[in-house]
Amino acid sequence: MASDIINSDKAPEPVGLYPHARRVGNLLFLSGVGPRERGTKKIPGVELNEQGNIVSYDIETQCHSVFKNVKLILEQAGSSWEKLVDVTVFLTNMKDDFKTYNRLYAEYFKDNLPCRTTVEINCLPTPIAIELKCIATID
Repeated sequence: MASDIINSDKAPEPVGLYPHARRVGNLLFLSGVGPRERGTKKIPGVELNEQGNIVSYDIETQCHSVFKNVKLILEQAGSSWEKLVDVTVFLTNMKDDFKTYNRLYAEYFKDNLPCRTTVEINCLPTPIAIELKCIATID
């Protein structure tokens, strides 16, 4: 089965050798998507010290940015938010951030109920508190 590599010119550049998404048949698999902004190392809602360590962060701001980035990739690939069927969420601080993330997730996904898994992890490759890994359908 053939697959197509998709890279968005609107979403943040990948931090490694991987595409934003791959289409296989009528499924679209997104690589992990974080809250960074395209063309910059700026991470919405994150304050870093001179050594690049997190001083403080705002999980709500990061959630909005991650959801925006996922939407940009989906739309550029020919899919949409409504076609998401599975979402895996990685949080670096489940205890402090889950309540806010869960509230925002319910707002963004109220009309579309994809399957969801939320996992706490020790850290992510960049100084972020949330990353999404998604699967959507595509026509």
